[in-house]
Amino acid sequence: MYHLECKCMLKKRGDFVLSEGRKRLLELVSETGSIKEAANRMDMSYRHAWGIIKKIENVAGEKIVISQRGGQRGGGTRLSKFGEGLLETYEKMKKKHEGDVYLNPSLTVDGIIGKNDEILLIKRKNPPFKDRYALPGGFVEYNENVESAVVREVEEETGLKTKIKELIGVYSEPDRDPRGHTVSVVFSLGVKSGSLSSGSDAKKAKYFKVNEIPELAFDHKKIIKDYLLLSRD
Repeated sequence: MYHLECKCMLKKRGDFVLSEGRKRLLELVSETGSIKEAANRMDMSYRHAWGIIKKIENVAGEKIVISQRGGQRGGGTRLSKFGEGLLETYEKMKKKHEGDVYLNPSLTVDGIIGKNDEILLIKRKNPPFKDRYALPGGFVEYNENVESAVVREVEEETGLKTKIKELIGVYSEPDRDPRGHTVSVVFSLGVKSGSLSSGSDAKKAKYFKVNEIPELAFDHKKIIKDYLLLSRD
């Protein structure tokens, strides 16, 4: 059976406040009482989730989460009255305009870090392809360019600060991601600093020899093949 998905955005004076992704993050914070747990369920780092919340607060001009420490009820995080109202406003406006929909793919990035005859891969912590290896990467945030996104995602998943070397390609097959149509912009990266460690988005980060690469998620086998061909030119 087919179903229709639409992307809605709530803005304040032209500045981006909420979309489906940000709405889901706030809902999970409310459900779990934890920004960290909400971030884990959305396959993102705590730092990234907290950064999103601060962006929303900066545009909205109000606190949307309230954190408590200890006490009789224990610590935790909940939505403020304003945060709860923001979600209600989003849902009301979405229903009002639910007939005005259009479909478009989601934008993602992936980074390739090569060292001698090895390539850095991460072991995925969450579905889809949980426990399978993949290139480090993730979704591009609204108001974020792809260059900044790939550097951010790679640092979150591997602990490495990197710089872009070159564009490898754009991968856009509609069935490349079981979650829906995603388009990935892939860059090769050079390491500037940091020590290799698995971030909150990954179980493990490890270099593999190019002739010993395990089964990969998504279409990352093809991406690495293209990278190797370009590097030989």
